[in-house]
Amino acid sequence: MANKPSLSFWQIINMNVGFFGIQYSFGLQQSAVNPIYDFLGASPDELPLLNLAGPLTGLLIQPIIGALSDKTWLPKFGGRRKPYFFIGALVCSIALFLFPFSSSLWMAAGLLWILDAGNNTAMEPYRAFIADKLDDAQQPMGFQAQSFFTGLGQTLANVSLFIFPLIFIGTTGKLPTWVFASFILGSVCSVVSVWWSSHTTKEIPPTEEELLLIQKEKINIFTPFIDIFSAVADMPKVMWQLALVYLFQWYALFCYWQNSSKSIALSVWQATPQSNPTLYEEAVGWTGLVNGWYNIVTFLVAFLLVGFAKKYSPKYVHFVCLLLAAIGFLLFPHIENKYLLFPAITGFGIGWASMMGIPYLMVVANIPKERYGVYMGIINMMIVIPMFIQTLTFGFILKHFLNNDPRQAITFAGLLLVVSAICTLFIKAKNPNQNN
Repeated sequence: MANKPSLSFWQIINMNVGFFGIQYSFGLQQSAVNPIYDFLGASPDELPLLNLAGPLTGLLIQPIIGALSDKTWLPKFGGRRKPYFFIGALVCSIALFLFPFSSSLWMAAGLLWILDAGNNTAMEPYRAFIADKLDDAQQPMGFQAQSFFTGLGQTLANVSLFIFPLIFIGTTGKLPTWVFASFILGSVCSVVSVWWSSHTTKEIPPTEEELLLIQKEKINIFTPFIDIFSAVADMPKVMWQLALVYLFQWYALFCYWQNSSKSIALSVWQATPQSNPTLYEEAVGWTGLVNGWYNIVTFLVAFLLVGFAKKYSPKYVHFVCLLLAAIGFLLFPHIENKYLLFPAITGFGIGWASMMGIPYLMVVANIPKERYGVYMGIINMMIVIPMFIQTLTFGFILKHFLNNDPRQAITFAGLLLVVSAICTLFIKAKNPNQNN
């Protein structure tokens, strides 16, 4: 690519605004989809399989989209990455709009597959977009700007679960009316924010030599798969080390997101969706506030982590952040006072800020610039494979070893984060400020 100009702080913010809409959508998936499954009659041990869409679509779509975007240059449609993440945002917007109209459990599950496909189409090219656009010195700010907008988008998504039930009272069909308001707002945010970033930020065009290579190489149905297998074969050691960290980290997070509402309902309200639907709905709203708080913490500390990463190295920052998240999870299910949930989950907010940006700093200096897209897709494979394993195994674990108790699921997640933090110490990565 051509030389990368230094961007101002606000230019970096503008190019990342689209991540706000993508993460608003993801926030609804984290906090609202599982309660919707509960309202539609799902049992606790069914939830992992009902969430299979996320890991499976991520496993299939992100590396393929990444490989294709590496070989794309469409100036009439925005360039290399923007055509993909705009189409993904549009699919998300349509799926979010339709989701509240689900009349059955399997209709909701089907729409989740479409929503996840859109999210995954948008997210990976956005990661590569940052690596393409920013030089080594500004990449930490770029990735942590994405972490900031992750926190902001998911905060508003989660807070809507608390505020909208106070405004939109009653039910529409089988679901509370507030579900419609939250998802329709998410639909608007998804497409508008991505449009803003596409409108305000131009991609760096390829050099003449790179453009000739793109035009010369014919793309067919096998091209992305060949590129993915080739990239995996050449994958640097640091990515294999990060994969071990991610195995425990993302398995743990899926356990939390699937069980947080029911854990709070039991520990604070002593209610389940079946025993007292009214109290459970109150617990769902409070979970939205709690999850909103950890995302507030995320966007408050995201930029602070940039300085710590430069001073102490990214892996030590990630190690400490994972430990803080683990402590929060271990305390979480034992809290009976709903207000004390906020200090407990603060550790996860700090951990989430690191998870959304710091690991990319450990990797980006170790991969070739011309393959950013496919390698960002492979990193996502390292995220979704643990989620896929969780959806297939955790229902059995929860039912036979954890007494179908969502509080024990959160404790289990905390222990996995401790293991993930220890694995982080074994990562050996090139300094992200060095040249490739």
